[in-house]
Amino acid sequence: MKLTKENKRQRIHYRIRKKINGTSDCPRLSVYRSNKSIYAQVIDDVAGHTLAAASSIEADIPKNITKSEQAAIVGKLIATRSLEANISNVVFDRGGYLYHGRVKALADGAREGGLKF
Repeated sequence: MKLTKENKRQRIHYRIRKKINGTSDCPRLSVYRSNKSIYAQVIDDVAGHTLAAASSIEADIPKNITKSEQAAIVGKLIATRSLEANISNVVFDRGGYLYHGRVKALADGAREGGLKF
């Protein structure tokens, strides 16, 4: 079986998920990055619920800026929505992507917005 980029990413993600788990006290900030957009969710894995979500396809995020700038805005947006839901500490799940570029921009934006991880 030939491994594609997506298969490799999923295997890395499974390896990461063996080590981290989101609880109600400290949920998991999960990132999904597509070619056009970036998505972030705050997830309580014990209950199996998404507590907050944000993405770059929302109407209030401008489309005429770079994808890294959009990711930083999404990070700030997920931070404000998490703080509204009384969540300040999270575990960062990079989703098998390198902590670089858009994923790093989202994480920095979330930290700027007030999330601790």
